[in-house]
Amino acid sequence: MSAKRWREEARARLRDEVGTLRTESREAVALVYPSPYATGMSSLGFQHVYRTLHARGRCAERAFLPDDVAAFRASRAPLFTYESERPVGDFPVVALSVAFELELAGVVEVLSLSGLPPLAEARDARAPFVLAGGPLTFSNPLPLAPYADAILMGEADETVHQALDVIFGCATKDEAKRALAREIPSCFVPDVHGDAMPDVAKCPDALLPAYAAIRTPHTELRDMFLLEAERGCHRQCQYCVMRRSTNGGMRIVPMEKVLSLIPDDARRVGLVGAAVSDHPKIADIVETLADQGREVGLSSLRPDRLNDRFVAALKRAGYRTLTTASDGASQRLRDMMQRKARERHLENAAALARAHGMKRMKLYMMVGLPDERDEDVDELVAFASELSKQIPLSLGIAPFVAKRNTPLDGAPFAGIDVVKRRLARLRRGVRGRVELRATSARWAWVEYVLAQGGQAEGRAVKEAVEAGGGFRDWERAFAELPSERARRSLRIVA
Repeated sequence: MSAKRWREEARARLRDEVGTLRTESREAVALVYPSPYATGMSSLGFQHVYRTLHARGRCAERAFLPDDVAAFRASRAPLFTYESERPVGDFPVVALSVAFELELAGVVEVLSLSGLPPLAEARDARAPFVLAGGPLTFSNPLPLAPYADAILMGEADETVHQALDVIFGCATKDEAKRALAREIPSCFVPDVHGDAMPDVAKCPDALLPAYAAIRTPHTELRDMFLLEAERGCHRQCQYCVMRRSTNGGMRIVPMEKVLSLIPDDARRVGLVGAAVSDHPKIADIVETLADQGREVGLSSLRPDRLNDRFVAALKRAGYRTLTTASDGASQRLRDMMQRKARERHLENAAALARAHGMKRMKLYMMVGLPDERDEDVDELVAFASELSKQIPLSLGIAPFVAKRNTPLDGAPFAGIDVVKRRLARLRRGVRGRVELRATSARWAWVEYVLAQGGQAEGRAVKEAVEAGGGFRDWERAFAELPSERARRSLRIVA
């Protein structure tokens, strides 16, 4: 595809957007998402920063990882922003939002496509200031550190504006780094802090909720208006970064405020939060929106919160599939992880979905948890088979990856072969009765190495991407690391 075609594609997407913002300002920021447009525009955090930067009088223009990186590179076009088609490398500040570990490959790609050396140490004083943040910072942003001049830890609703005040107020990049480290307690400046990451920031409750600026048909969410109904979680799941101990747990956005922020012409509404179904007024909110003729989507449904009224409201608001999670394959594992879900909750969810005419139930699970055994998988086979007698059932399976800042931090990866064997056992057991989709055991291992890694693992991302980005390229890049941690992980793969 030629450079002209890439620009035409961006213009077509822009024409279909509702709510695109344009602000004239000397303080311009390229807001870059290291995954394709469809993913980036489904990120409420990314959209919220975009909206609030404009609200503060700054120019923020969006850029994304191309859908086909190789084809974009072959066109020799620089990565450009959607709003003005200005090259990303021409902006004084490039702000990256990184959600999870595997997006670090996208970080390398978007910086390279912008004509910038990916490693911060290779960029000179004239290069843009690269400021990073996003959900990854709640867990372990050390692998991101080699690529960023500074990283905003935690909730950046307030600190992103403070950081830009500092950056635009300083004469040089080095001066800005020192000032950020000195003036913003949650700003991680690798050149100053080394590996000593500061605590994550907590946004003042008065600034909640986050809500989107733009609706677009070019995402899986299709023209959905996104906003928070709550932030954080009051539960204690052992594997989760967003548990009760993170930033004070769950913070509720009042129902009246949620409803007041929804545009009159928004026909589809996405309510976002780590535990949105735990909102005390969630059934009232969904019923109100359904009464207004709107479709509603929730980012999370906890099975123990489902009752007849709630599921009826969801059906009226457009739900055709009831999606929830129990995570552990057996009750023993769910108890170990302090999940509140019990078999009776899942059985009740299936019965309610069937009673209200839903077509399918989808259940998210994990395999490869610490101390998991074949009999745990067999328990899931038996239980899923029984559930499928009530309603068509799909299982979405992800290998367990231990994350920093959780009680299971440091737990080993089960091993690619172990995960594959467990998945094969599960597939054999439910074949013909339950639909099963699983994410890659190999890529879960890559995620694990990065989730538990440091700056050395982060640098290995560049080596893997530049070698081609295939799994063997990642395996070789990690094999060259000197750390014992990396060697232990590689033995798991073997």
